[in-house]
Amino acid sequence: MVGDTLLAVVLLFIDFVLFVGGSVGHENHPPPWFISLPIDVAMVAPLVFRRKKPLASAYVVYFVAIAHGALSLGFSSVAALAMSLYSILVYIGRKQGLIYVGALVLMTGVEVFTDKSTPWLGNALFTAFGIALCWTLGEFVGARRAYQLEVEARLHLLETERDQATRIAVAEERGRIARELHDVVAHSVSVMVVQADGAALALPTNPELAGRALQTISETGRGALGELRRLLEVLRGDHGDGEPRVPQPDANALGELAERMRGAGVPVDLRVDDGLTDLPAGVSLGIYRIVQESLTNTLKHAGTGARAEVHVRRTTEGKNDTVEVLVRDDGAGRARQLEQVTVGAGAPSKKAPRLQVAGGNGLIGMRERANVYGGTLEVGPAPTGGWQVRAVLPVRLAP
Repeated sequence: MVGDTLLAVVLLFIDFVLFVGGSVGHENHPPPWFISLPIDVAMVAPLVFRRKKPLASAYVVYFVAIAHGALSLGFSSVAALAMSLYSILVYIGRKQGLIYVGALVLMTGVEVFTDKSTPWLGNALFTAFGIALCWTLGEFVGARRAYQLEVEARLHLLETERDQATRIAVAEERGRIARELHDVVAHSVSVMVVQADGAALALPTNPELAGRALQTISETGRGALGELRRLLEVLRGDHGDGEPRVPQPDANALGELAERMRGAGVPVDLRVDDGLTDLPAGVSLGIYRIVQESLTNTLKHAGTGARAEVHVRRTTEGKNDTVEVLVRDDGAGRARQLEQVTVGAGAPSKKAPRLQVAGGNGLIGMRERANVYGGTLEVGPAPTGGWQVRAVLPVRLAP
């Protein structure tokens, strides 16, 4: 607006010097200053608002230009009309520009018809040249302005999509970290609590058994601290130069997991078929975590003397390449409280009643792992008593 104001002041000053002060162009009687000055001001004042209100400003200039031209008060009317046409093309569009061009042609025709002293051919050529010049400039600047607005809109959209993708990625990463922390802490703490209770009971009568329980607590605690430390180092990004990194557990570590559970007092019968060495890292980790959580639930809920059976097998039939994980115990567990839950890509079986789980981060974690890899998870009472967890995970994600 500052530039437009300066332009209006310059046009007003030129008109005042050339046509009002010097009376140039008025052979007989120039109009008095109290008439010419207000018309000059009204002629250039709308140009100040040509960017904010281009259409209204242009038509105010048009109607004032009729009186301004009739009194021959200067060339500011021609300049103001040209700038008004330019502003309409840049800020509004061609349709309104064509209407304004028609109005300008009509004004020129009326002027030539009423003033016989004016050469009509020269006036027509001057008007055509001026309109063509303003139209060309307006089209060029309008196209550049539209391009810049489109670029800004696309940049804003890209920033919005980037922020949205960042928020989604952060939420997914938080969920993954929460599952990993739960798997590490819940399993290890459950083992330590059970062993501590057993050590407290066995200490008066069997100190040797209590000592073995305390040793299991110590080993489990150190292992949990090591996993937590590695996970926190990854979160902080503290990657030491040349420092070895311990990989996440996978299906090959199920033997060590079974040994730890046996040491915690739960006999585990582990059967792992061949063909699990070339599994994708995510699927292999998911198998380990599902077995770990299932055995942790057995330790916490199956009761004293419960035994667990773990069977992991890979089945390949045509294009279907899946891994089935079955964890079953013979304890009392929570069979009286829970019925059955089926989650996964397929619809739940009508034969199995749905389970409304309130809480239970372990079940939620196993369900999420199965869903991530397009598998299914069934949790519920075993047919022969006790509790079982059955998961089927595809080896490769469907394209």
